[in-house]
Amino acid sequence: LEFNDTLAVIESLYTFTPVAFKNGELMNAAGQNSGSCKLFAFAQIQNFSVEQTLACFGAYYRNDVLENPEGSDHMNIRNFMRYGWHGIQYQGKALTPKQSS
Repeated sequence: LEFNDTLAVIESLYTFTPVAFKNGELMNAAGQNSGSCKLFAFAQIQNFSVEQTLACFGAYYRNDVLENPEGSDHMNIRNFMRYGWHGIQYQGKALTPKQSS
């Protein structure tokens, strides 16, 4: 599973509205880190576990983060690993189901 595959599924099912969100100690402004915003919102809707959610980040999680545990990149992934769902707070609704035609 790769990050772009996850985003493709999300974008096929939901309309995205950029909203600010907090992830542990990291505050993301509306429109900043939209991929993470979409993924976390989708994973919440689907009731994914922390592990399932991290897997949706694909190589960013497996290669960039797990193989470089002291790194400072991908801070949304790193904060989520530390704080889990308790650290995620949205300022608005990021995803709205698309109407079937």
